Amino acid sequence: MNCTKCNASKTIRKGIRNNKQRFYCKECQKYFQAAYNYQAYSTDVDVFIVNLLKEGCSVRGVSRVLKISKDTVLSRMQKISKQILKPSFRRLGYTYEIDEMWSFIGNKKNVLWITYVLEKETGSIIDFHLGRKTKETLRPLIDKVLLLNPRRIYTDRLNIYPSLIPKEIHKRFQYCTNKIERMNLNLRTHIKRLSRKTICFSRNQKNLEAHLKIYFWDK
Repeated sequence: MNCTKCNASKTIRKGIRNNKQRFYCKECQKYFQAAYNYQAYSTDVDVFIVNLLKEGCSVRGVSRVLKISKDTVLSRMQKISKQILKPSFRRLGYTYEIDEMWSFIGNKKNVLWITYVLEKETGSIIDFHLGRKTKETLRPLIDKVLLLNPRRIYTDRLNIYPSLIPKEIHKRFQYCTNKIERMNLNLRTHIKRLSRKTICFSRNQKNLEAHLKIYFWDK
């Protein structure tokens, strides 16, 4: 039979475990079974996890729907996010919007800010930052946008942006960040841990970062 990991045909029988025939793939050098009792071993479980996370399911909700452990959901989410490469955006002379939204980490006394950059024409997310809103923490994000030779950068009236963005391209006025404000609403609707009134906030910043990478860049 073909390998369930890489679909190669060079496989051999390799003993029996729990009354199940095991196989070994000579190509990818991994062991596998033709069928598994535990649902997490299904080859399409990662696809289901990604789709459910994007559609407003919490980690525990995904666990209940797929009948797998919540720890397995978290570990798979981390694994999937590590396989996602940050997109290389090389288009010069375009318009960008930058905005922030708040969430919690660990408990509702610990507020964390998500700052991200949206390309206005395509809606692509260039990059994001998790943490405090200071010049030092936001400078790398702003510098990355400035390398793209932007025509305009629209922001809200946060007082640290004028010191980071050249005056000639920086614009702040009512409705200038409509598109990214709409994305904020999408995020709070589609990601359970970002809902305004919820008990599903992130216990760990790495989990929030992984979830955002999946939402922004997993296609």
